[in-house]
Amino acid sequence: MPLSMQDLSNSHRTMQVVNHVRSLIENGTLQPGDKIPPEREFARSLKISRASLRTGIGYLAAMGVMKIRHGVGTFVADGPPDFGKASLSLMGALHGFQMWQMFEARIILESSLAALAAERGKEGHHTAMAEEVAEMFATLDMPTDYLIHDVLFHRIIAQASGNPILAAVMETVTSSMYDKRRKTVERATDLRESAEMHREIYRAIRARKRDEAKVLMEKHLRLAQIAQGVERPTERKAKADAANGRHARSKPDKS
Repeated sequence: MPLSMQDLSNSHRTMQVVNHVRSLIENGTLQPGDKIPPEREFARSLKISRASLRTGIGYLAAMGVMKIRHGVGTFVADGPPDFGKASLSLMGALHGFQMWQMFEARIILESSLAALAAERGKEGHHTAMAEEVAEMFATLDMPTDYLIHDVLFHRIIAQASGNPILAAVMETVTSSMYDKRRKTVERATDLRESAEMHREIYRAIRARKRDEAKVLMEKHLRLAQIAQGVERPTERKAKADAANGRHARSKPDKS
């Protein structure tokens, strides 16, 4: 579906924020751990609305470049973000990666990360997860904001796994999928169901139920895969064939 002029305008303003922050980091104006300027001042310097600025900052937070501390402010993430390396999405464009393949990788990775988080997660991780679940329920009517808290929830689970290598791989995969999700989330109709699933995953991790956390995460991601229409082609075909078979059987016999 072609993007509307409004979509293109919003995307342009988002990238305006991203590129401006990138330039501030590259020239040393912003360092890891620095707090960004107040929202009103920052928006005025970019000549954009505060709403557009929040969307851009949310994008950077989902990418791991910014950290939003509620009631405190927004900070550059510790450790310099590397804007120079080719992302997985660029590699996918070059080598023909499919979205269903990205989801498959995500399901395998994140279900295992949830199991590890149930074993190794600390109280701080549990608190952070609970906060993101609460924010998801608070933003059910704001899909773009909801998506940011969704991404942050999954990132906390990866951190709670205690395996930075797996967490980094997961981050690469989910970051490369973020743009597509950001463009489709406005049409989502199942955000409450999604929030409930996240709450169940959080409770299983907090209760140290490794197997339950793994099963719930896999279930959640498979439902998300179906909702976003990125199932494996053979799976879609099998479902279509089954549906056609049911339709054929339901027709009255005119012989």
